[in-house]
This record gives sequence, C-alpha cells and structure tokens, in this order.
Amino acid sequence: MLQAIVYQRYGSPDVLEFVEIPIPTPAEGQVLIRVHAASVNPYDWHFLRGTPSFIRLFIGVRRPKFPQLGADVAGVVEAVGAKAAPFKPGHAVFGTAKGSFAEYACAAAAQLALKPQEISFEQAACLAIAGVTALQGLRDKGKVQTGQTVLINGAAGGVGTFAVQIAKSLGARVTGVCSARNVELLRSIGADEVIDYSHQDFARSDQHYDLLFDLVGNRSLSDCLRAVQPGGTYISCGGGNPDRSTWDLLAGMLQNAVRSAFTSQKMPALLAKINREDLAILSNLVQRGTVIPVVDRTYSLREVAEAVRHVESGHVHGKVVIAVT
Repeated sequence: MLQAIVYQRYGSPDVLEFVEIPIPTPAEGQVLIRVHAASVNPYDWHFLRGTPSFIRLFIGVRRPKFPQLGADVAGVVEAVGAKAAPFKPGHAVFGTAKGSFAEYACAAAAQLALKPQEISFEQAACLAIAGVTALQGLRDKGKVQTGQTVLINGAAGGVGTFAVQIAKSLGARVTGVCSARNVELLRSIGADEVIDYSHQDFARSDQHYDLLFDLVGNRSLSDCLRAVQPGGTYISCGGGNPDRSTWDLLAGMLQNAVRSAFTSQKMPALLAKINREDLAILSNLVQRGTVIPVVDRTYSLREVAEAVRHVESGHVHGKVVIAVT
C-alpha cells in the first residue's frame, strides 16, 4: 500500500483526503516511480474543482474518474513495464506522472527524462509543466530570436520564472512585470528590466515589444496589443482563475481569433505538450546553469490542501513543491 492524496468529488481543497491505496503496476510504455517530490500547478486546481465545466466531459461529469491529483514529478524508477526504454530501476527521473501527490506513481516513459545531478528532487519536480510551457511558448509559438524584446506579464510565477531565463538563453532582451516584492527576484534570474505593476502600466508605456507572453490574463486584449510591435506576437497563457467560467474562456478564444484577422500582430494558441526531447533540453539548460528552478515554499504530502490554497491565492513566486520522501 502507498499513501496518497485523493478527491472523491469536485470542490475546494477541503475535499482532499490523505489515504492508503494499492501500489499501481506499470503498463506497457510506463515506469513506476517512487516519488521524492512533486509540484503544484493551476492544472491541479482545475481538476480539483472541475473547472471550466467543459473539462468534466473528459475527467468525469459528476465526480472525477481518476481520484488522484498531481502531475509534475521527480523520483527514482522502481519498476518498468514493457517498452519503457531507456529507463531502468534506480534511474533518477523527472517529468509528469498522473497522480504524483503520492508515494508511488506510474508515468509514461515518453514524458520523463533523467534528472540533472546539479539540482535536488524538489527543484527537478518544478521543471516539467512550467518549464515546457515556457520553452514551447517562447521557442515554438513566439519564435524568439537574438536581439528581440520580450515582455513577460506575470514573470515571478511558476511559468514566468522559467520564461525569463529561457528567453535570455534565446538571446532576447527581457522585461518582467511583477509586484514590488518580486522585483529583486526577477533581476537575480536575469531580467534586463523589471516593471512593478503598482507603479507602472506596461499598456500605457511608449515601449513596444516583439513578444508579449501574458501569464496572468488580467488585462484586456486591446491593452496587451497596445504593447506589441506591429508584426509582433501576443501569447496568452493566463487566466488561471479557478472560478473563470467556460463561457468566459470560450469568449476570450473567440475574441482572439476575430481580432487576429484585423491586425498584423500574431496571436498563436499555446497548449504545451510534455515530451522527452523538451525535458532533455530543460535538463541541459539546468546543467549549464542557464536555468535554475525557483522554489517558493515546500509542503509535506499531508499538507497538499494548504499548498493548493497557496497557489490559488496568486501570490506565489516560482513553484510550490510537495516533498514526498
């Protein structure tokens, strides 16, 4: 048996339970991981609350089909299923595993990579979802080139702290938007300029950027496009509010689609896809010292509900980690 966090109905973190369940067996293409650490993402509270409501068509209409939470993971391979190469028992890995808020979890081998020796399991658990989102947003959707200017709204958050460092690695000049308490943090991870949103409004500035990577979703599309160069790119990966309705989400997507037909600015959609190749790129950036995961707080497995509440508060800098072993 293993200890895990489960939820039998949708709701607030109050519905989470700390229970014992059987240890899973890895299927073909999977490995069983003894979890050392996991991290919390907006992904988790959307599953917990079943919002926006259309996702219940996929995860369970009345109650969750899979009652465990957690996706980001770092740990040691305990057992392997068929066709799970190149992993073997004893390998230290990171990536994503369904139900990682537990002592053991099964993961698709295609969504794992070897853990960099330079960082701890707690730091490695921060990498997958936030790091790949930042990488694919900047490299694939934003097509960032050396010398370009990048504005990151929400730069002190989980994706934001990775985005600052990855944009710098791509040769961009980076401006981060954050609260006053996070200004020095952004400077310490390489931001060329920092905007304290309580004193300066990026949408009312004369400065324009080749790319605006919006990780908050708290400004109108018109405000955001005002800060983007003609021919530049606007990427939205914000709107992490758990109370945002399906209609609000669909309306925002429709607005972007309509507006893009009447402007020179590009607005590509971003839906990150975890894969071993991009995890390996993140690992390489970590090994070179180019990217360092930023950890806000660490909680125990029994404290997952408190950790989720902290992430939902919107006052997190970097990532919130669950230390399992």
